[in-house]
Amino acid sequence: MLAKVTAATIVGIEALSVEVEVDVGLGLSHVVVVGLPDAAVKESRDRVKSAITNSGFFHPERRITVNLAPATIKKEGPLFDLPIALGMLAASEQLSSQCLRDFLIVGELALDGSLRPVRGILPLAEAAKSQKARGILVPQENAKEASVISKTKVYGIRTLQDAVNFLEGKLSLAPTQPQSQAISDSDDLELDIDFSDVKGQEAAKRALEIAAAGGHNILMLGDPGSGKSMLAKRIPTILPPLTHEESIETTKIHSICGLIKTDAPLIKQRPFRSPHHTISDIGLIGGSVNPSPGEVSLAHHGVLFMDELPEFKRSTLEVLRQPLEDGQVTISRASGTLTFPSRFMFVAAMNPTPTGSKHDTSLGRISHQVVQKYLSKISGPLLDRIDIHLEVPSLKLNQLLDAKPSEPSRVIRQRVIQARERQLKRLASKKSHQKSSWCNAQMSSKDIKKWIHLDRECQELLKFAMKDLQLSARAYDRILKVSLTIADLEACDSISPDHLSEAIQYRTLDRQLWGQE
Repeated sequence: MLAKVTAATIVGIEALSVEVEVDVGLGLSHVVVVGLPDAAVKESRDRVKSAITNSGFFHPERRITVNLAPATIKKEGPLFDLPIALGMLAASEQLSSQCLRDFLIVGELALDGSLRPVRGILPLAEAAKSQKARGILVPQENAKEASVISKTKVYGIRTLQDAVNFLEGKLSLAPTQPQSQAISDSDDLELDIDFSDVKGQEAAKRALEIAAAGGHNILMLGDPGSGKSMLAKRIPTILPPLTHEESIETTKIHSICGLIKTDAPLIKQRPFRSPHHTISDIGLIGGSVNPSPGEVSLAHHGVLFMDELPEFKRSTLEVLRQPLEDGQVTISRASGTLTFPSRFMFVAAMNPTPTGSKHDTSLGRISHQVVQKYLSKISGPLLDRIDIHLEVPSLKLNQLLDAKPSEPSRVIRQRVIQARERQLKRLASKKSHQKSSWCNAQMSSKDIKKWIHLDRECQELLKFAMKDLQLSARAYDRILKVSLTIADLEACDSISPDHLSEAIQYRTLDRQLWGQE
């Protein structure tokens, strides 16, 4: 007898429907799983057999063929355990097969028949919604996360026996109550981290406010202990709160990687990822045999902070070019090509010399060649993709003692939000499913030509800066974008020479990094 169960598999950050076909036929007792299953799926036959027996059912001692269609898509993970088990019970007439097609069913089985949580439940719930299924059956621990998707009935199941009783109408289960989708300011803002904790460094705070307002990438250069990491960790507190669409997309990526907490099924705070400098290329952008998201995707809609930038391998830094430019990363493997979103604010920090401080004479005078070799680990093309270069000076003791109380993150954030609203209004005509996320850093060459018009004084100032700093065409565009962000913060409709001058000064590290001083 043949039975069919609807399941789904994860491809990239989306879920695709999979039809689990189970046929119990004549022949020696043997279970065959076909349809491009990975090792975890093939092992399900042993888990399913024990789960069925220990749940009070009998396992058919005949030839059983399990087909996962379509056969052209790789099937991964143990989420097919429950649909395969239910298919076997239906094919052996221990369960009515009429109700199986109404639900999307996923779950990993323990040997005693209980259900364990699986990864990627959020995109699976989205798949159930798009297929207009009657509901989705998931392990109880995944129910809260799946209920984030509106208009989808989610039923949390604890055991295989409960799943059978529910499908046959012997057990009444209420759908899991949908989780709150509203993102309040108190939910989004970390109260234990605030810009008011940072003493002094007003110029650095100003640059970070500009970066946050326009979504610009920023590189901080300064001696150890000058506050670079402290400043970077507080950037998410001045970024605009996540919209619901951004929150769902961010949660999907973390769900696939198994990083969602049971008590917090929806990510309401912008991610802050800070990988160690020993990270590999694959760990940063994603990949492996079965491609999964890397750090650049986990930082989507948030901040990617790379401390001690020159300590990262040169090859690792170079793979950042595509995500910084396109807001997505494409990974090609023999099994296929996947694209993961990776639109983040890139924040980097570095010391001016290999020993740390350029003023440290305890180790003797450092040769110019040694410093240049250290700084040249950051390539010109990567540096061009960083809009703002910022020097963070070390503070003296009297500056720390006399420092006045700084503005709290909430005050700075309000200015950032107002500047983003101006940008959204300006770029509202762009065709995007997430217009709310558009900011000046994402402007194309056409946008720059359309919205940025310099008067004669600004043109002459920019020509002089380009010649003096020997900047590239990409750096030219970055200066214009930063200038527009500064104008937005001041609610100005046009760029003034003051705006342009401030933007140009954020490119002065070009000369230091390439020995042009």
